[in-house]
Amino acid sequence: MTDTIEGASKVREEDAFDLEAVRSWLAAQGTELVGDVEVQQFGGGASNLTYSLRTAEADLILRRPPAGKKAAGAHDMGREFRVQSALQEPFGLVPEMVAFCDDESVIGSDFYVMQRLDGLIPRRDLPAGLDLDEAGARDLCRTFVDTLIQLHRVDTSRPDIAAMGKGSGYVERQITGWTGRYRNAMTDDAPAFERVTAWLVERMPADVANCVIHNDYRFDNVVLDRSDPSRIIGVLDWEMATLGDPLMDLGSTLSYWVQADDDEGFQLVRRQPSNVPGMFTRAEFVEYYCERMADIIGRSSVTPEEWKFYEVYGLFRFAVIAQQIYYRYFHGQTTNEVYAAFGQAVHYYEDRCLRVIG
Repeated sequence: MTDTIEGASKVREEDAFDLEAVRSWLAAQGTELVGDVEVQQFGGGASNLTYSLRTAEADLILRRPPAGKKAAGAHDMGREFRVQSALQEPFGLVPEMVAFCDDESVIGSDFYVMQRLDGLIPRRDLPAGLDLDEAGARDLCRTFVDTLIQLHRVDTSRPDIAAMGKGSGYVERQITGWTGRYRNAMTDDAPAFERVTAWLVERMPADVANCVIHNDYRFDNVVLDRSDPSRIIGVLDWEMATLGDPLMDLGSTLSYWVQADDDEGFQLVRRQPSNVPGMFTRAEFVEYYCERMADIIGRSSVTPEEWKFYEVYGLFRFAVIAQQIYYRYFHGQTTNEVYAAFGQAVHYYEDRCLRVIG
């Protein structure tokens, strides 16, 4: 077997599954796991559960939903499998799919298996041994934005791609949908977000375009080439991918983008190395993106006042996801202590939204 995978460790007892059942099912799909299987769990994600399955010859990833209450339509393993299969040819930067299982008798839920992409994943900080000067960080950042642009330029007329979306009205669906999901996940100690949601409803713009969007695009969902870390070889975590407004996707991405001069509260929730010298600021990120997507989005720039909507949307959306995760912890549906901090993060994001609104 290869060296230990960064970010993976022993499987939590509450998240264990029947390995032999998976081995038998995979064999029936034409993929044999011969010999001892080393199973580890990735701890970085807080939504779907991700595991490494390795033998002397196989290096696979298994994805399945978490236990406990789930938002309607979320954690759809079949859809996640189909999205990546559809993007294999026109986008390319997705793992190779192995098989999807909708028989819950195997491990108690749907799941799918894919090949693991071996590379470097930037998490809260740059991977060990990856020392980038300012120019190197700038190159990596540029590649990161270019990859998002590449995704947003995928041909949506392809039948398998067109099946991912629901048509026009994406902005309105997102504001309505995330507001409802927040209310459904509220706990006794959660903020109301009433002023934020009312502000978003009042200022909803029309969709600027209908593109393939990732909806969770950030550094710890990309895989870098080990021999050339400025090159991205894959994008992970397609759970929320769909067709929609690319500026909304950009707003979601920048809700994670903590830059060096941000306040202490934002620094505490940082989960990617967007603060290292040489990385774009959020304003530079938006400017670079819009200049290169002008033919798609119908403009070469957005004003700071126009950008406020997309920024607040991204922050609110992140708060909803955090609250959904915290809901499971609050109600004892998971014992992972990491999730306890998500409740505090929700309060911070409401405050940040209000500061942007002014």
